[in-house]
Amino acid sequence: MSKVLFTASTYSHIVNFHRPYLAAFRQLGWTVEVACGGTPMEIPEAHRVVYIPFEKEMLSPRNMTAWRQLRRLMKEERYDLVSCHTSLASFFTRMAVRGLRNRPKVACVAHGYLFGEDTSAVKGMLLKGAERLAAPVTDLLMTMNHWDTQYAEAHQLGKQIVEVPGIGLDTGRLRPVSGEERAALRSEWGVGESDVLLLYAAEFSGRKSQQVLIRAVARLPERVKLALPGQGALREECMALAAQLGVEERVLFPGQVQMAPWYGAADLAVSASRSEGLPFNIMEAMYCGLPVVASRVKGHTDLLEESGAGLLYPYGDWAACAGCIQELLQDPELADRMGERGRQAVEAYTLDRVQPMVMAQYGTLAPLGQPASAGSV
Repeated sequence: MSKVLFTASTYSHIVNFHRPYLAAFRQLGWTVEVACGGTPMEIPEAHRVVYIPFEKEMLSPRNMTAWRQLRRLMKEERYDLVSCHTSLASFFTRMAVRGLRNRPKVACVAHGYLFGEDTSAVKGMLLKGAERLAAPVTDLLMTMNHWDTQYAEAHQLGKQIVEVPGIGLDTGRLRPVSGEERAALRSEWGVGESDVLLLYAAEFSGRKSQQVLIRAVARLPERVKLALPGQGALREECMALAAQLGVEERVLFPGQVQMAPWYGAADLAVSASRSEGLPFNIMEAMYCGLPVVASRVKGHTDLLEESGAGLLYPYGDWAACAGCIQELLQDPELADRMGERGRQAVEAYTLDRVQPMVMAQYGTLAPLGQPASAGSV
């Protein structure tokens, strides 16, 4: 029986994005294993889950422990295929593969390189160097946006380099929301019927840049409110900034929530991210018919420029962000057209369209086989 290993920095990444792929391999008769860190979560599609102590800081000593554990795991289990995800885990996974006598085939999925045109010299040198070091064992590199693809091709970061339209938006999680449910959620959070609710679902981190949106809201009319679902290290700092700017009543911090009701309650999706791969929060908003205002960075441009589903502003420029939002407030028909364009364009990124493409790419590295009977998986 063939054996595949999926690796990522956190359980949550696997749970949120890769369960359909674990299930697909399992249905094809493969033994499916996962190696990841972070807070443990149930992953029923995997035959086994191995905890690996990844740390966010690449140079942390704990990552050397993670490398040693991965190396031992590779030698003991003799996988046929390894699929690695998230920049840090992907690097240490590929370093664990290097030099193995009978090494597995390696597929690396680049969910968005953490470097770009605006990255500092030191950080860029570290991150780019890591990718070049791992390139010799990267049998297949799947990228998700044009910038990453062009960079990977120019620097030969994989033996095969293929751009795919993400890993597939699971629309089953985005159930329709009734008018009554929309009104109830808005009322619960103090959002009036005539108010405009902006939505940005993201981890509170330096890369996601929620502060830009808080400053933009401070420049907009009182009826404009901003919901920032999510958790993260900078959440308290963002709450303090909202209070400092006098908009604490207009910026909502609901925490970790089910997103479908919030998409139904919102009028406009926003993003201030510094870089992206192919962002799910934007695709989900497009699927739900929301117009989008987002920073002009890779990932956002791929989704919004050709589709016409939103407006883009220079990264970090909260005045320009506020101007884009104001433009849509003043032209509801334009906002409606953008929402409809997004709804149509995002169909190309749904799981039922994308998963067969991604599985076919895995199949270039190892014979996938035929679906197994229910009793054998």
